[in-house]
Amino acid sequence: MTEQAPPETGAAHVAGQVTFLVCVADDGHSQVAARFAALRARNSGGRVSLLHVMQPPEFQHWAAVGELMRQETREEAEALLNAIGAKVEEVTGEPPSVTVREGGIGDEILGHIGENEAINLLVVGAAPPDQGHGSLISWLAGQLAGQLNIPLVVVPGNLDEQQLQDLT
Repeated sequence: MTEQAPPETGAAHVAGQVTFLVCVADDGHSQVAARFAALRARNSGGRVSLLHVMQPPEFQHWAAVGELMRQETREEAEALLNAIGAKVEEVTGEPPSVTVREGGIGDEILGHIGENEAINLLVVGAAPPDQGHGSLISWLAGQLAGQLNIPLVVVPGNLDEQQLQDLT
């Protein structure tokens, strides 16, 4: 597990201030979820935190190859978070906290939430029906929901800008 130290680490919840944790991947529905969270944060005086979970590289016969793959994946994750973070900042006027963790997605989401008391809502984007069900949504519904101690918001990835504006 590796992280960039987010501002909310160890911070307690501030009454009236909601922090939206958005789990992001390199897909369109993650961007819709981030936009939803940014609009809700702007309209409620809240904050946005972005989380990307890297899957550990498959076993490599040579450690150097595995480490190179890990570094390349981390650089891609950081570029993704920076791009989405810039869009969030355009909406909220404040940069989101960003975190990259490595491990099993469910364990890392729960670990991040458990380490950050300021997080109030978990926001994930759902793939449009024609793209099939995302593995994260299926896993969250089947496994994580009973262990989650904050609300889970599933944002349909096919919402357009007007729908997002109407909902937020």
